[in-house]
Amino acid sequence: MFGYVRPSLARLSEEDRGRFSAAYCGLCRVLGQRYGQAARMILNYDFTFLAILLWPGEEAEALRRGCVAHPLRGRDFYPANEALELAADESVILAWWQIQDALADPGRGKWKYRAAARALRGAYRRARALRPAFDRTARALLAELRAMEEARCPSLDEPAGAFARILAAAAAESGHPVKGRVLEQLLYHLGRWIYLVDAADDLAEDFASGSYNPLICRFGLERGELTEEARESLTVSLDHSIRLMGAAFELWDFGPWAPIVRSTVYEGLFHVGTAVLEGTFQANDMAFRITGRDKEQL
Repeated sequence: MFGYVRPSLARLSEEDRGRFSAAYCGLCRVLGQRYGQAARMILNYDFTFLAILLWPGEEAEALRRGCVAHPLRGRDFYPANEALELAADESVILAWWQIQDALADPGRGKWKYRAAARALRGAYRRARALRPAFDRTARALLAELRAMEEARCPSLDEPAGAFARILAAAAAESGHPVKGRVLEQLLYHLGRWIYLVDAADDLAEDFASGSYNPLICRFGLERGELTEEARESLTVSLDHSIRLMGAAFELWDFGPWAPIVRSTVYEGLFHVGTAVLEGTFQANDMAFRITGRDKEQL
């Protein structure tokens, strides 16, 4: 996945920052336990957020242990549960099919994707056996997306919608009919937002390599950057998706996770989107500051 989905930590309480960190570290441990150490390389904030959305019932008590990254001081983490296991399984499946998609793209370097495919092959087979329905959905929709890319589809909504339906499929695992409908809407618009933000983030690279990018085709870009008109149009589209996520969020009580979900939807996504469009986004930077534009959206 991509790592764009994270809360604005500066606006969370110390308790909620610790809660998010423990969920992130819990997902890292579950990936390692279920799929081996190599699978930890696909750990990202996006599937941590998915685990939080799907969290069952009350919050568990965090444990503290050392790990490879923090052997001496250790880190707090939540032990394995159904939400963390689901997030681990589906992140492996989606990572596998994204690697296969990258290997089929003539405009991208291949060596790193071949290495990743070798490292994840066994993990993917195990995840596929555990989540066959999600695997079929991801495979079919990424094939649909590949066909659009080969046809140089000039639409933003069609390819973004195909990707969005992959994330929406995770809502079926909630086990609750009402919450499932809420999550389906929230995850659909989150998937759409991720796809478009990633297109903006990859714009310069895709333009240089000749790879498909929906923004290039939609706006007829002649350089590897957005025109002012294209930027304004994309901003409106991204903000619309966030507002629809917010509308879905308000329909369900996420319990102790509500502040983190709220911060992600109403603050973190706006911040990341702004940083990507301004060319200042850094994937490993979690020390977010609230910008002027973020405050205007609250």
